[in-house]
Amino acid sequence: MTSAPTLREGVVDLVVDDVTLRFGGITALDGVSFTVAPGTVHALIGPNGAGKSSCFNVISGLYRPTEGRVRLGEQVLTDLRPHRLAALGVGRSFQNIALSPGSTVRDNVMLGRHSLTRGGFLSGGLRLGSKTERKHLARVEEICDFLGVADRLDSPVSALPYGVAKRVDIARALACEPILLLLDEPAAGLDGTETAEMAVTISELRDALGISVLLVEHDMGLVMGIADRVTVLDFGRLIADGVPSEVQSDPAVISAYLGVGAEEEN
Repeated sequence: MTSAPTLREGVVDLVVDDVTLRFGGITALDGVSFTVAPGTVHALIGPNGAGKSSCFNVISGLYRPTEGRVRLGEQVLTDLRPHRLAALGVGRSFQNIALSPGSTVRDNVMLGRHSLTRGGFLSGGLRLGSKTERKHLARVEEICDFLGVADRLDSPVSALPYGVAKRVDIARALACEPILLLLDEPAAGLDGTETAEMAVTISELRDALGISVLLVEHDMGLVMGIADRVTVLDFGRLIADGVPSEVQSDPAVISAYLGVGAEEEN
């Protein structure tokens, strides 16, 4: 288990409290509860169709739960729209990269800072004359440098290799200066080398920024290598929650992933 970083001021628990989500007669989440402790890397895993994406979408304000609530510190997030969450310090990357392909890396990441501005340069175009706007641009460059994409600042996203575009999407999520970073399958579509590099990057950004990270991920090598705690869903229900070594050997988790009872493994 990784050591706790020096926390940034304001980093607090994320609490998913008895969340149920129904779509018509389908129950996507069934009374799910877990807590992301401040300054930890917390993984949300499970087989296909387990409810991971639904849970992420509830946390990030895209879905409103049928029952239960999500809380960041004392702030209830459940009824807030996604843009309000960014202002509260929640940044999110997406499995399907949510960038403007025709715009440059710089402009895409700059848009992630909209919650920190008063609307002038975003609504009227990127007018870069003011001291405040120059400070925002400098911060964008720092974030891109940290993620290893500073040499692509003037490149359109459409011209980027897939692995680089994934990093730009994370840079955009970091641009709102989050205290909680939600990473939706950050290693999806990456090769082995890129996945290993992504694992290092996630650990480094948590340690350097002192923030919390919640990720959904299928790559178990990455999850077990960097997560402080792992929550496992299956058919919308929580079946395990603990440190990676406990979760890895949990019979319910083995059964969910292999499709057999633990007693049938041999």
